[in-house]
Formats: sequence, C-alpha cells, structure tokens
Amino acid sequence: MRAVQVIRFGGPEVLVPGDVPEPVAGPGEVIVDVAVASLTFVETQIRRGTDRWHERPRLPYVPGGLVAGTVSAAENPAWLGHRVVAGTGETGGFAERAAARVDDLLPVPDDLTLSDAIALCSDGSTALGLTEQARVTRGNRVLVEAAAGCVGTLLVRLARAAGARVIGAARGDRKLDLVRRLGAHAVDYSEPDWTDRVLEATGGAGPTVVFDGVGGPIGRAALAITATGGRFSVHGASSGEVTSTGGRRDVEVIGIEQLFNFGPRVAGRAERMMAGRIRPVIGQTFPLERAADAHAAVENRTALGKTLIYLTDSRSQPATDSRAGSAMP
Repeated sequence: MRAVQVIRFGGPEVLVPGDVPEPVAGPGEVIVDVAVASLTFVETQIRRGTDRWHERPRLPYVPGGLVAGTVSAAENPAWLGHRVVAGTGETGGFAERAAARVDDLLPVPDDLTLSDAIALCSDGSTALGLTEQARVTRGNRVLVEAAAGCVGTLLVRLARAAGARVIGAARGDRKLDLVRRLGAHAVDYSEPDWTDRVLEATGGAGPTVVFDGVGGPIGRAALAITATGGRFSVHGASSGEVTSTGGRRDVEVIGIEQLFNFGPRVAGRAERMMAGRIRPVIGQTFPLERAADAHAAVENRTALGKTLIYLTDSRSQPATDSRAGSAMP
C-alpha cells in the first residue's frame, strides 16, 4: 500500500513516498482506511531526532499518530463502516490504511467532516483543556501566543466564546490578518515593542490570562506583562526553550506538566468539541506524496491553522466554515 516513510533523522527531505506492507489488526484492533492524517509541530521534531519528550522511533518508520477514516476490518463487526478518528500510537498514520486499538477510536458525528473531526480531537481537546485549567471567564483579558496556529486559533475562539477580550500574538501579515478575522486584537511579536502594544490593548493593566506556546524570549516577555494575580499557562516551547517562570511570584503559573495529566480526559474533551459549534481553521492541505512539503510548512512556521495530509480526493475538502478566511466566533 502507499505510504510515506522517514528513512533517517533529518530535514523534510527524509520523508520518502513508497510502498509498505498492509497492516494486520491484532486482538482488540481495527483497520482504518485513512482519508486524512494529522500533523503536529512535535512530529517534525521527532523526525529531526531533536524532540526531548518522546522516544525515537525505529528507522524506517511511517509518521503520523492520528488519522480519520472508515473502519474496514475489525474483530467486532459493529465498528465496520463507521467513520472514526483513530490514534495509531506515534507512527503509522501516513499510509492508506492504519491499525488502531478500539480503545483509541472516536466515532465522528454525521454532520462533521473528517477534517474538522481530526483537528478537534487533537488540537481542540488540548485547547479546551488549557482554557479549563486557566479558568477563562467573561471579562478576562487573554493573550494567546502563536495565535494563528491550530491550537492558537482554537484558544482564540474558545476564549471569545467565554466572553473574554482576546489579544492574539503572531508573526507576519498573513497570520495577523487571520487573527483579526477570528475577532481578536492582533499584535506582531516579531516587533521589539510588541509587549507595549499588548499593554495598550489592555488599557495598561496587562493580560489576566496568557497562553504560552512559544517559550524563550517571547514567553519571558509575556510573563513580564501578565497582570498581578493573573494566570500564565504554558503548553509549548516552539522556540526550543520552555519559559522560565521563577521571576514572578504574584502570578499563578500553570506549567507545561499540565499536559501530562490531559490523557484521561482527551476523549471526553474531544467529544465535547466535536459536538459543539466551534470549528478549527484548516489552513493548508497536502496529498500524501507531498508530506515533505507539509512538514516543511509546519516546521518553518509558514502554516496557518491546521495542516492535514489527504489520502483520498473525494474527502479532501474541509467544511466551508473551517477555512482560514472564516470569522466564525
């Protein structure tokens, strides 16, 4: 069957299309005919061999830890023909078919596209968990870093739905335009005075909640302007460095370790997101054979919203309200 393999650790060029053996379902597993596969920034770092949080896969490997499609083989015939989002572990998704445990399946509602479903199951459940942990409520002043990414756009939408005033920090005109279409005040954090712009947008008081997915100098600068008594929520370090938060004793820091406790609640939060009105931004899609280009877009920070790999043409279009131009709250 068609697949893409990582043949060595390195840049996007190590992703090579080819043929691999068909997966075989073991006890308690199903086979999913893959329509769409998810891609995350962390997976680009696993491919490079630089990620510190996951064990290196054994080479060669098929990347992709989350897929959406239709169950084509199962011990339990009740699953046959069902549209699902399926966790494959950390590998196996960039292929025409993938094996997944029944425990790692989530049925997709009939009125939801597979594109939206896969984004809501991964980034959506994460964004919902972060907003719940940070206790975002009406009247909060919320700063979202990397606000044009998939988690960022969903954080913007969730915070606005909670009644918060949102400032989205991103880099470059395309991303800032998207942040504005989502209904947030946009600030370019590549500019040296970007924190002054955030303070101006909050009337000089600073944000009461910060979602820090960047870390490094950006994270430290955001922490410095967080309002006294505010919450500083860390969920990523795309800069390569987790924000050091020891300098503020008057701010509640919700550390990156919060993510380690999300596991037991991922399925429930994913189901809530799929059943709700908020939809992800599907910014760009690639066919399987261009998986290297998809990895490059995510790794080089040129992507908007969610980046997806499509295996079938017939299901390649996301819902209209999910596209990058949507201003749906």
